[in-house]
Amino acid sequence: MRMRVAVVLGTRPEIIKMSPIIRECERVNLDFFILHSGQHYSYNMDRVFFEQLGLPDAKFNLEVGSGTHGEQTGKILIGVERVLSQERPDVTLVEGDTNTVLAGALGAVKLGITVGHVEAGLRSYDREMPEEINRVLADHCSDLLFAPTETSRRILLGEGIAGEKVFVTGNTVVDAVYQNLEIAERRTDVLAKLHLEPDSYFLTTIHRQENVDNPTRLGAIIKGLEKVQEELDLPVVCPVHPRTIKQMTTFGYKAERLRLTEPLDYLSFLLLEKNAKLILTDSGGVQEEACILRVPCVTLRDNTERPETLDVGANILSKIEPQDILASVRRMLSRNRSWENPFGDGKAGKKIVQVLSDRIV
Repeated sequence: MRMRVAVVLGTRPEIIKMSPIIRECERVNLDFFILHSGQHYSYNMDRVFFEQLGLPDAKFNLEVGSGTHGEQTGKILIGVERVLSQERPDVTLVEGDTNTVLAGALGAVKLGITVGHVEAGLRSYDREMPEEINRVLADHCSDLLFAPTETSRRILLGEGIAGEKVFVTGNTVVDAVYQNLEIAERRTDVLAKLHLEPDSYFLTTIHRQENVDNPTRLGAIIKGLEKVQEELDLPVVCPVHPRTIKQMTTFGYKAERLRLTEPLDYLSFLLLEKNAKLILTDSGGVQEEACILRVPCVTLRDNTERPETLDVGANILSKIEPQDILASVRRMLSRNRSWENPFGDGKAGKKIVQVLSDRIV
């Protein structure tokens, strides 16, 4: 009997990082289906991601939308349980640290279905971050933990997780960058549309709760980005997350020196990352992508669950005072871009599917 796989996802980063696994499932003709929670927006709004990346449609769409953490997680858990009870897959795959991941893992394990956690073992050790709670709980109820690095594996073993459950595969973000950059270079001309030249602009993304929901932190970050633009005389391009623009409006922040744009599709954003002089972000995924693309990164947070990017010299943590942000940018611009990519060889998707084939009967 063929193995059946449920791929549970609900946010755009999950679609991106699951895309290499989905492609490999297709390549080896596995029986699989996609369950989309609709956590970020809705499946219909995310459909462009599936189309751009050449992925099959989601078979199930929960359309949970926004809400408090408890409300959203509860709705996803109810929907996941219903679908998995109906479909009875042999294994359920979740990726990362979102409410979808926690609900997907809980729903599957309570039904006796094997849970595989892609990108297991990441830790910021900041329990005020909802994502930290999600990733810890997902790891400890999973049966197969796909650690992106040796650092992640050691963290899992240190927390008492059995070694036979942990597999170091590399990070699927490397596969995604390599596979999707080729598509992006054929399909998008975002630099021309935004009147930008390679290596002549800074790129920034800000969306995390601890930054955008705090008026003091958000105001300091905006002032810091404006200071970077003023002192270094290069545009700071800022695709604005809906949460961020909402809070900027609430707090009365204008950010007139920044080049604010609508949220960009993934392929366009990937090209902007590749050609940026430097990236400023609070996104874990963007830290990884910058490291892989060898673009210097300044992370506007007090901690990171991607310490490998710091270790190889691709990234630096910055305080959010304007002068600190500028100093961090100057420091990263002075570094050589010859660091090693710590996240693997771009074959994580193949390794994960091979583990499933070996382990699931």
